[in-house]
Amino acid sequence: MSQSTFDDDDLFGEAAEETRAEVEEHLAAAREALPDPDAVWETDADNVLGALNGLKSALDAEDAIEGVRSAKKAYVLGERADAFDDADDLKAEIEELESLVGDIEAAAEEVSSLTGTVPAIRGALQDAADSGDEDAAE
Repeated sequence: MSQSTFDDDDLFGEAAEETRAEVEEHLAAAREALPDPDAVWETDADNVLGALNGLKSALDAEDAIEGVRSAKKAYVLGERADAFDDADDLKAEIEELESLVGDIEAAAEEVSSLTGTVPAIRGALQDAADSGDEDAAE
């Protein structure tokens, strides 16, 4: 029977490896949860509102955002504990994904705004056209 080791340095080393693995797993999950590039780019909608609604759905990145958040929490914990010998790659990947999901969130907000604005503009244009038709008929 082998003897278990409870040496602080050995345990810390194991914990550091586990923390790094946890960060990497969360980053992989975040990448996997990113919106599909084709779904963001292509549409089979019949009108602008349909295209906007499709884009709004395609830009759903909540799971990716949660994955980045979880990765960053584990990274910060490991960094503050000085558990990583070299974690520049993790930091760079977290920053890259943070920026990407931030851009996706911003685009989703803009699309949501347009989803409300475009039908209102169409209605106003129809009213203006109808008003112009009535004036011409008089």
